[in-house]
Amino acid sequence: MVTLTREQLEERLVALHRASLQLVSDLSRNNVLERIARLAREQAGARYAAIGIVNETGKLEKFIPIGMTEEEIANLAHPPKGLGLIGALLKEQKTIRVADMLEDDRSVDFPKNHPNMRSFLGVPIMSGGHMLGQIYLTNKENAPEFTEDDEQVIETLAAYAAVAIENSWLYESVVDRDQTLMEQFDDLTLLYNLAKASAHASSMDEILDQTLNQVIDHFGVQAGEIFLREEDSEVLWLKLHCGEAASAFWSCERFNFGDGMVGQCAQDDKTVESPTLEKDVVCLRPAVIEAGFKRIVCIPLRSSNKMVGVMTVASRDDRQFTWRELDLLEAIGTWAGTAIENARLQQQSRRIAILEERERIGMDLHDGIIQSIYSVGLALDYARMSLEDDVKVARQKISEGIEGLNSTIQDIRAYILDLRPRQLRGGESLPHGVQHLLDEFRSHTKAKTNLATSENGFNGLPRLNALALFHICQESLGNVAKHAYAGEVDVQLWATAEQVLLKVSDDGRGFDLAKTGQTIGHGLSNMQRRARKVGGDVKISSKKDYGTTVLAWVPWKEDASASEEGLS
Repeated sequence: MVTLTREQLEERLVALHRASLQLVSDLSRNNVLERIARLAREQAGARYAAIGIVNETGKLEKFIPIGMTEEEIANLAHPPKGLGLIGALLKEQKTIRVADMLEDDRSVDFPKNHPNMRSFLGVPIMSGGHMLGQIYLTNKENAPEFTEDDEQVIETLAAYAAVAIENSWLYESVVDRDQTLMEQFDDLTLLYNLAKASAHASSMDEILDQTLNQVIDHFGVQAGEIFLREEDSEVLWLKLHCGEAASAFWSCERFNFGDGMVGQCAQDDKTVESPTLEKDVVCLRPAVIEAGFKRIVCIPLRSSNKMVGVMTVASRDDRQFTWRELDLLEAIGTWAGTAIENARLQQQSRRIAILEERERIGMDLHDGIIQSIYSVGLALDYARMSLEDDVKVARQKISEGIEGLNSTIQDIRAYILDLRPRQLRGGESLPHGVQHLLDEFRSHTKAKTNLATSENGFNGLPRLNALALFHICQESLGNVAKHAYAGEVDVQLWATAEQVLLKVSDDGRGFDLAKTGQTIGHGLSNMQRRARKVGGDVKISSKKDYGTTVLAWVPWKEDASASEEGLS
């Protein structure tokens, strides 16, 4: 056995130190492991070297051999299983050095086609009392066995290897975490874009189109569909297809609960991911397979635990969707289901509002205008019968009929004015807008109008606040035209240090607040909603036969929660 001198050993350790400094600077895990094995083989003069990495349970999970050809490795019956001297090293966690492996009681037979190996040096790679892996060396070249000097050098290398391995793990964890954060950021960006698109969507069709197209782009699939449930039935109808091969997907536009993947998804209320479509017996659409699609995922669209519909995405690639992608798709399904249900509720609310308004107008017409026309008809009929007996009375009744028709025409004009409200045009000041409202009001009624305002006193008033006062004035004048039978209307517009105020007063017939429940149809509630939307309010006072006064005010400061849509 050749023993190194002190100087030779020091030179060898210095060379090892220099090589190891380069080793710990490498952050690629696979590169680090292979370089450790090659460096160990070089430093110990071994024919074969290997490095094994253990998992958290202490079992061998990775084994990288050096010195064998790829053909020799491929011909092995199986990779090392952590038995024999490798198993002893895992168990004892200390260096093992033997001259002949075949004569050691801890050895086991080599697998078939394994090279012949005799001398052995195994060194554990430890960090803080925890084993990370082992360095294995066999068949010392130019010597029958490994020496104590070899053992010391490889133990030193194992210490550097522990640092290098931990560095590579830390680097990989940082890279993985960075990748995860980027993926999460992309996912949040998608959800934000979907929410933003739906907020500006004017119809349910636009919501569906925006949702499906963004999902297709984000996941890199080639097609997608949305099926919506028909009311509370167990039938799903195709509402939208985006992407390739539309004709293949349109071969089935209707699914019952339980039929095919779409129906199964709706019935079980959970995501359904297909295996390879050629093997899928529930697809029920051979045209999709013939068009070259290999994977389909069906995602339930939910709203408050209610099944709204099903969204499908289809890929031509034989890809597996990750758990993160499936979680994101399910989140989108819940969001889209809620957006669809909200759109339906808004449509229903608008329909109800239209029906209520039509009912109110019908009642007003029946109570007012129709009765006026009926009265005119009675007067004219009376005049017809009086023509032969009393011409003077007949002429009087005809004059009353003409006057009644003129009054009815004015009432109808007032309704037209109310149903088609004027808007505050861009760049138009609030006083100018109010003046134009009074001009239109005067053209449709016989009432005299007065406006008192300061032209230059409203600079800097936020547009939403000005718009609220404009519509409140419009609503008030509409109520006067329809209900008050006023001879004169006074409008005042003035500003204080904190508020802008509007006062609309008429000398009409007024009403009893207690009996009307402080409402004039939808008028007062609309005015209060507009004012409160921007942080203001409305007060109304009225007395039967003594007219009505509406007082509204808004702040100079803009309310952050206000929106022009809510004031229009």
